[in-house]
Amino acid sequence: MQKKISSIPFKGTPEQEAELKAYIAQSLDDPGAVMPVMQKAQEIYGYLPIEVQTIIAEGLGVPLEEVYGVSTFYSQFALSPKGKYNISVCLGTACYVKGSGDVLNKLTELLGIGAEECTDDGKFSLTACRCIGACGLAPVMTINDDVYGRLTVDQIEGILSKYKD
Repeated sequence: MQKKISSIPFKGTPEQEAELKAYIAQSLDDPGAVMPVMQKAQEIYGYLPIEVQTIIAEGLGVPLEEVYGVSTFYSQFALSPKGKYNISVCLGTACYVKGSGDVLNKLTELLGIGAEECTDDGKFSLTACRCIGACGLAPVMTINDDVYGRLTVDQIEGILSKYKD
């Protein structure tokens, strides 16, 4: 699955940038610093927009293409911000054979976003994951810390309405 770059404008703060640059400065002598710095950047910002990737590349003196390549290769890195409500749909085997693909498709239809994207208003983000460890409740999705199991496509709209504050 190809990662999508966010269309939501980047809103980093000077404090976040200062924290990242301080961490980069501490990491300059480490030849394997790219991954740890990217992990720290994601911890600071919540995701890795191109603006943050550029700070990392320039700070470490590595090509931007290297940082981008790592960010798109490893699933731990997100190129889009997470919404106020992060929806995660399990696509593990047990969930998938019981219809989680249809659940994901319905969410995509209702929210107007695909997996690994965030709505323009920042309210919802959608993630497709491999297993959340609730196979007995298949198919399963989570919205932040709330778990919804034994889902049917017909339930999705009602569940989303609980989060439309």
